[in-house]
Amino acid sequence: MNLYPLVLAIVATGLANTGMSAEESSTKSATPNIVFILADDLGVQDVGFMGSQYFETPNLDSLAEQSLVFNQAYMYPTCSPSRAAILTGRQSFRTGCYTVPVLERGHFEDNLFSRWTVGLEDPLYARPLRDQGYKLIHLGKWHIVGPKPGQESNLPLRQKLTQPKNGDLSWLAAHQSAELQQYYPTGRGFHENVGGTWWGDPARGYDNGYLAPGGGYVAPFKNPFIVDKPDDEWLTDRLTSDAIDFMDRHKEGPFFINLHYYAPHRPSVPRSEEALAHFLSKEGDPVTGQGMGPLKKKREVAAYATMVKSLDENVGRIADYLDKAGLRDNTVMIITSDNGFNGLQSRNDNLRGAKGYVYEGGLRVPALINWPKNVTPGRCDEPIQGLDLFPTFLELAGIDDYQEMLDGDSLVPLLNGEPMEERALFWHLASTYKNPPCSIIRKGDWKLIQYLKKGNIELYNLHADLKESHDLAMEKPEQAQLMLRELVAWRKANSVPLPPSSVLDH
Repeated sequence: MNLYPLVLAIVATGLANTGMSAEESSTKSATPNIVFILADDLGVQDVGFMGSQYFETPNLDSLAEQSLVFNQAYMYPTCSPSRAAILTGRQSFRTGCYTVPVLERGHFEDNLFSRWTVGLEDPLYARPLRDQGYKLIHLGKWHIVGPKPGQESNLPLRQKLTQPKNGDLSWLAAHQSAELQQYYPTGRGFHENVGGTWWGDPARGYDNGYLAPGGGYVAPFKNPFIVDKPDDEWLTDRLTSDAIDFMDRHKEGPFFINLHYYAPHRPSVPRSEEALAHFLSKEGDPVTGQGMGPLKKKREVAAYATMVKSLDENVGRIADYLDKAGLRDNTVMIITSDNGFNGLQSRNDNLRGAKGYVYEGGLRVPALINWPKNVTPGRCDEPIQGLDLFPTFLELAGIDDYQEMLDGDSLVPLLNGEPMEERALFWHLASTYKNPPCSIIRKGDWKLIQYLKKGNIELYNLHADLKESHDLAMEKPEQAQLMLRELVAWRKANSVPLPPSSVLDH
C-alpha cells in the first residue's frame, strides 16, 4: 500500500476542519520530511527499549513508546556492507562490499576481497528523493568511498585493500577533486555533506588514532570535511546542531536528514568525567552482562555508555526541535544501527557473537519508525533488514515510478498494520573476517548458514534457541535441506559469485 494517498486523505480531512484549502497546504503536508538516524555499532540491547538495564537511553525509550519498534531488525555484521546495502538497496554481491576491506583475512583463493567504493552504477536513494523535491543533507560517517578508488577497478581484487596511516592526509587533494567528489554525498544526490568521507571512525585525523586525547570526538575533530566552529566541543553534538540548522533552513520542506553518527564506534571516549564516574559506579546488568566484569573492562564499557547516553540526548534534541518548529506531525523518524555491538565495548549474554560475526549478536540491531498520527505505536515481530529502507523511503515520499533494481521491500505495510508476504532474508559474505565466507538464509523461525569453501551448514531455530547454541543440521535434515535448496536457488537465480576455492556450483 502506498502511504501517499493515505496522507493526502488525512490532510484533506484536517484542512476541512480548519477552513484551509487543500491547495494552500497540500504540497507542504502531503510529502513528509524524513529524519534517518543511523548509529554506529549500537547493539540491539544497548538501549533501554530493547531491554538494557545498564545503558541509559530515556529519549529513545520515550520515542519508542510512540513508535513502531522492530524486534527482529537485521543488518550485515560490519559497517561497510550494511551502509552500501542501506544506501543502494542492493545486496553485497551486487556492490562487491562484503566487509570492511582492511579487516579481511586469508588469501585470494578463499575470498572475494571487498570493494570499498560503491560504484556509480549503483544509485543511492538520495537521487530519486532529490528529484521528488527533497532537500537532503548527509552528516557523519559515509564510508562507501575508499581512500584510493582507482585501485578498485580491476576485479576481482587479488589482495585486500589498505588504508593510509592515521594522520596521513596525502589522499585529501584527490578526494577534493571533481573526479572523486562524484563518490561523495554531494556527488550522489545530497545537497550538503558534513563529515562524510572514507573514514570508518573519527580518530583517523590524529597521528595516534584511538590513543589520541579525545579520539576525534572531542574538538578539534580534524575531519577535513567538517569546518571548525568556535563553539565545537563534542562531535555528536556538532553533527546534531548542523542537522537542526539544515532543517531550520528548509522547514518548508520536504527535507531528508541522513544523520549517520560516528558514535558510539570506538575509540570509547567519555563524554565527561562525571558521566564516566556514574557508569563506573553503576551496578551491572546480570541478564545481558553489560557493565559486569573487571575494572579495566568496565572502564571501556562505562565510557561507551556515556557515548550511548550522548547519542540519546542528541536524539532528544532532534525531537524537541521538530516539536517546537511544528514539524513533528509531518516528519518520519527512522532510527537504527549499522551492525551489532562491538565486543570490546558492550556485551550481550542473550545472543551469540558480536560485531563481525554471522550470529545474531552481530546481525541484530535496534530499530524504530516514528510518525505521529500515521504510525500506530507497538511492537513488530516481522524480520526486516537494512535493504528495506530504500524502498520504504520511496513509498513514504510518494515515488512509485522508480525503475532501478532493489533487493528489499517497503516497510510501509507494517506501518499501516498490514502483514507483509512471507519472505526469506538473505546475506552473502564472500570474504573472511570473524567467520569464513558464507551465505545465510533466515525464514520463519529458522536460520541456515552455509560456508562457501566446502558447503558445510549450520541450522538454528531462533524461536527456541535465540542464542544459537544448538546446531540442528543433523537432527533436522529435512528442514536443513528445505532451507538449503532455497538458499542455493537464490544464489543461482542471481548469479551470486563464489570464492575461487569453493567446491559449490552455485
